[in-house]
Amino acid sequence: MQRCTNVLGLLPLVVLTGLFAFALHGLSAAEPKAPPAKPRGNGAAARTSGTKLDQAALSRLIDQELNERLRAEKVTPSGRADDADFLRRAYLDLVGRIPTAEQAAKFLDSKDADKRAKLVDELLAGPDYGRHMADIWQALLLPRNSDNRRLDPAPLVAWLEDHFNKNTPWDKTVHELLTASGDADKNGAVIYFAAQGTVDKTTDNVTKVFLGVQLQCAQCHNHPFTAWKQTEYWGMAAFFLKVQATAPQQAARNGTPINVTETERPRRGRNALPESAKMVPPKFLGGDSPKVGTGPVRPVLADWLTAAKNPYFSRAMVNRVWGQLMGRGLVNPVDDMHEGNAASHPQLLAELAEQFAANDFDLKYLIRAICNSEAYQRTSKPNASNKDAEPAVYSRMAVKVLTGEQLVDSIAQVVGPPAARGGANRPTGRGPGNQRAQLVAFFGGDENADATEYQDGIPQVLRLMNAAALNRSPKLMEAVKASKSPDQVVEQIYLATLSRRPDKEELDRANAYLKKVGAADGYGDLLWAIMNSSEFRVNR
Repeated sequence: MQRCTNVLGLLPLVVLTGLFAFALHGLSAAEPKAPPAKPRGNGAAARTSGTKLDQAALSRLIDQELNERLRAEKVTPSGRADDADFLRRAYLDLVGRIPTAEQAAKFLDSKDADKRAKLVDELLAGPDYGRHMADIWQALLLPRNSDNRRLDPAPLVAWLEDHFNKNTPWDKTVHELLTASGDADKNGAVIYFAAQGTVDKTTDNVTKVFLGVQLQCAQCHNHPFTAWKQTEYWGMAAFFLKVQATAPQQAARNGTPINVTETERPRRGRNALPESAKMVPPKFLGGDSPKVGTGPVRPVLADWLTAAKNPYFSRAMVNRVWGQLMGRGLVNPVDDMHEGNAASHPQLLAELAEQFAANDFDLKYLIRAICNSEAYQRTSKPNASNKDAEPAVYSRMAVKVLTGEQLVDSIAQVVGPPAARGGANRPTGRGPGNQRAQLVAFFGGDENADATEYQDGIPQVLRLMNAAALNRSPKLMEAVKASKSPDQVVEQIYLATLSRRPDKEELDRANAYLKKVGAADGYGDLLWAIMNSSEFRVNR
């Protein structure tokens, strides 16, 4: 604990245990009652119906809708985040890591009035955007269970990266995923069906991830809290009865690629269907029963599911992206959309969904619109008016805890990756044996954790506190060897870790410590203290 004692005075935010849970911006969801048959909102459709908005107009609409409620509740929103907070927020949200010291200094020193919008464009155009989105969707699409311990997600991750970076329209991406067939070495999307394993797990994931509906409770009986019936569950499941996928264990044992096909007859064999299964004709969720022949039926489902008029598809993705960027969904939790869990801003949700579909399901268009809004660019610091305001009014930015991927990749950005480099100092490899994957799992927290909930415990905190790499950085050593002044080296450390320059008090404290212990240990101690601080661990 010698280092702890020496450096304790450097930063007031140093995390010494994992027992300090952040009481950030979380709210419990309302009890579910019934599913919506269609998007609902008080006159929402009248605002944009038939009008295709560009990104700037949609950004203004977002602020208009949010500000109307703030005025109605007499809440004054927080002001604009400073450049350093916005810079770090944009990097973490859009590419999954913090900027380098050089990137931070360049942005902070820029006098360009449009530099924030240009930064968003730059990040969306870079390869790390696709990698970050693939990280997010890998976790959504591939269940964490023992059946998948031998599954190599790399083909699916590469497929996702490619589609996100090409900005393939979301409807086409999902359509291609849901109809994927063939060998994994030729079509990485087939990994999705191999990972689900059974018809019921596939049904649960498809409805949850792509429609925003938690349907699993209707598998064995009518849903206890909503209007979904057991027959509706198995009507959706019927679209996947003919899917045959190689089990990951079998593929690993035989040394052959995973293969997915759709046969003429329903799948047979152990665990093909649970005892609760009902054999009913295929039926769209809350909709009609289509006419299907003996051929593949997944394309019929994919056509309906990804249609612009589908009452769930566009809303589900808009809500999920909003939650990713804003810390909570307009419907929260994001994947539990029903009438008993109403949207905080139903008009805004309907308008965003309409514009997302009208703009050909352009995901980057949607992200640009949110990131260029006043709401996204607000500081997370409360004021006297909104300090007790509910998170659902979005009067200030939510403070989000770094995900496992964001933490591991941000540490790698500063001190070097634990494995091979990829992209901008990003460790490559997503397989179960990869060192990055192991670290992500260790720091990842619960699968369904709220973005504002701090979940680290003593093991995670001790792992960071005792990581020797956290007080050594190649770039830091280069700065020291170049005989830069102490002030310049300290500034370099702050820019590299917190994306900002130290204030006078922090600089004075650092210099006093350096005089006490010397530069040889002092710079490393400072780096260690900052990277173990709560400021480093959150996205504010």
